[in-house]
Amino acid sequence: MKYYSTRGKHSVNIQEAVLNGLADDGGLYMPAYIPQLPASFFENIENKSLPEIGFEVAKLFLEDSVPDKVLKEMIDEVLNFDIPVVPVHNNIYSLELFHGPTLAFKDVGARFMGRLMSYYADGNAMKVIAATSGDTGSAVAAGFYNVPGINVYILYPKGKVSPLQEKQLTTWGGNIKALEIEGTFDDCQALAKQLLADEGLQKHQVTSANSINIARLIPQSFYYFWAYAQLKKEHKKIVFSIPSGNFGNLTAGLLAYKMGLPVNRFIASTNINNVVPQYLESGTYEARPSLSTVSNAMDVGNPSNFERMNDLFQEDVAKFREIISGYYFTDEETKATVQKVYKESGYLLDPHGAVAYMGLVQYQKEQQEDFNGVLLETAHPAKFIETVEESILEKIEVPEKLSAFGKKEKVATLFPVDFQQVKAFIKQH
Repeated sequence: MKYYSTRGKHSVNIQEAVLNGLADDGGLYMPAYIPQLPASFFENIENKSLPEIGFEVAKLFLEDSVPDKVLKEMIDEVLNFDIPVVPVHNNIYSLELFHGPTLAFKDVGARFMGRLMSYYADGNAMKVIAATSGDTGSAVAAGFYNVPGINVYILYPKGKVSPLQEKQLTTWGGNIKALEIEGTFDDCQALAKQLLADEGLQKHQVTSANSINIARLIPQSFYYFWAYAQLKKEHKKIVFSIPSGNFGNLTAGLLAYKMGLPVNRFIASTNINNVVPQYLESGTYEARPSLSTVSNAMDVGNPSNFERMNDLFQEDVAKFREIISGYYFTDEETKATVQKVYKESGYLLDPHGAVAYMGLVQYQKEQQEDFNGVLLETAHPAKFIETVEESILEKIEVPEKLSAFGKKEKVATLFPVDFQQVKAFIKQH
């Protein structure tokens, strides 16, 4: 299968799309067509394991570029932790995506991408750039740590990630370099795109580890099918609510939907960085500087994957509205929801999951229809321990694999928002 740029429409094969990350014209890669899963796949999906589902979906996107045996081994390694659908209350379920090594949903995409990129690179040296608003960086670091020939550069906004997230970004050493940027996530993302497009760096084979890279989106579609498999016996419509920042997770869900997954609706749930909900309301897309919130992974004012969504829907807001609703919420509402849900059901949401929960409740009020709502719980609540404990007025337990990071020493290089300084560092190191 060929992959085309959302801007110039020129095509490359999957190996080039993954290793390039960003197209030469600045566009994002999309598959030439969305492959369709046969009806038989859904007839007995409840009897398939998560790795079996992942293999069948990935095979359609990668075709014969990776031998079946190698691909199965990759996916078995990536999906070696559970992703359960857990009931919260009132037909609302939590798809818990935080059981991987860095306790965040990015583990699925980053681990798959690391293995796929290493296979395609075939031992050649590469520099991998990742801008992060919190969880991407740690998952990418874990996925690429000590991979021969690959150096990783994580750009994160100073003071705008949680303390535990920062430790997960900055304590690896070895082939993982942390660059602390005196700006916002949008600044980090803009620098990353400049680095990827810079001709002077091309001889170093530079690529992206953000959801800019199609290798991140393909595996993120797996868990939408897995959630459906776990709820199929309920025989109800399914609505997914996705806490959204850069919109990679929602775009992955749209790929699953276009492949045939029975989904009634997606909800784009955001904090006050609400450019997509406002687009759905007004029909006008207006990027703007991001604002800091307690759900920091969603602090994005110009989401990259909106370009892919626009491509999927032919830049027609009416087509967006047919399958996506959008809502946004304040920090005060987020913290109140963490408290309310914990008090009423005993279920502990992180701030991002709380935003997704509110999106489902709001949709439920407006539609008055019977459905199973699935919120994507994208990170363990302990990663945002200050906000969560302040919300529920209780101490919470920190998992050992998370607290272990807190004991390590931060190693990061501080930079202003200056492309030349960042570029010089990456060339030198």
